[in-house]
Amino acid sequence: SSEVLEAIENVIQDVLKSLAQKKAPVLTLVNRSDWRNIEFKDSVGLQMIPHCTTKQIRSDCPRSAPKFALMLKILSMIYKMVQSNTYATKRDIYYSDTLLFGSQSVVDNIINDISCMLKIPRRSLHILSTTKGFVAGNLSYTEEDGTKVNCTCGATVFTVPSNVQGIKNLISHAKFMLIVEKDATFQRLLDDDFCNKLSPCIMITGRGVPDLNTRLLVRKLWDTFQIPTFTLMDADPHGVEIMCIYKYGSVSMSFEAHHLTVPSIKWLGLLPSDLERLNIRKDVLIPFTKQDQNKLASIQKRPYMACQPMWKKELEIMAASKLKAEIQVLTSLSSDYLSRVYLPNKLQFGGWL
Repeated sequence: SSEVLEAIENVIQDVLKSLAQKKAPVLTLVNRSDWRNIEFKDSVGLQMIPHCTTKQIRSDCPRSAPKFALMLKILSMIYKMVQSNTYATKRDIYYSDTLLFGSQSVVDNIINDISCMLKIPRRSLHILSTTKGFVAGNLSYTEEDGTKVNCTCGATVFTVPSNVQGIKNLISHAKFMLIVEKDATFQRLLDDDFCNKLSPCIMITGRGVPDLNTRLLVRKLWDTFQIPTFTLMDADPHGVEIMCIYKYGSVSMSFEAHHLTVPSIKWLGLLPSDLERLNIRKDVLIPFTKQDQNKLASIQKRPYMACQPMWKKELEIMAASKLKAEIQVLTSLSSDYLSRVYLPNKLQFGGWL
């Protein structure tokens, strides 16, 4: 905490120095959304390069002055929380003055900018993310406050803990971990008792684009148990994007890649080639939108695709067909096809990429 306080004090001292010299204070931020600031490393995924292009948030420019003020406001809130050892969620910060902040996304963005500027992970800034992910299967652990969590009991679902770094005594006999894109598929697999039927496993869902805590938990489980980790996504550009976030990280959070990515993740399904292999009827597939085409084109250009020739082939199949499929299309074959046939065959015969 002294490191956090010192980092904030340094920022404020620079502001005061500028004012003393009758200069307009400026905050310098790394351009987090610029691909030129990102390098791809097999072992880490997308990470920020040491010498990045930066942008200035000036206090004397009408366009950036409001952001400058909001950054100082949130820095002062963080400073007070670290001093008093209290925590708040991003939502709490937004609701402390909704008129001032205007929207939740403004707060989220500024917090990520501050975390990157100070080179301090968000958790150490005493800001908690609201968790939306779920975990189930062969896993038990103790939360930071001493609560014992046992996911192994039948079809019980637990929310991903809000302080993943604080959990300890992790125990599991799982043979693999399965990351599921959507809540509906996750629930269906639980109802079919998938976690115990085939061989014990841990299942996690970020319920769409994963939040920070879900990504931290996947990474912590991987570090602790070193078990094969698979993803089960829709066969569409959005599903591929989500899988890449778990495996390689995202551009905007690349400054925290070391704690968040699991580069050994494998793509289990739903593969575009599976749709042909299983003779899925064309009438249950969904035509691409313009947005899908753009998203797919952007994924195909990313630096990590060069080391994934098999993934590349799958994306070419998707691009050529201009059709996408949700995991639910497998119910057109039979209601429990996913848990009874598809996943057992894939896991037994190595049908992943």
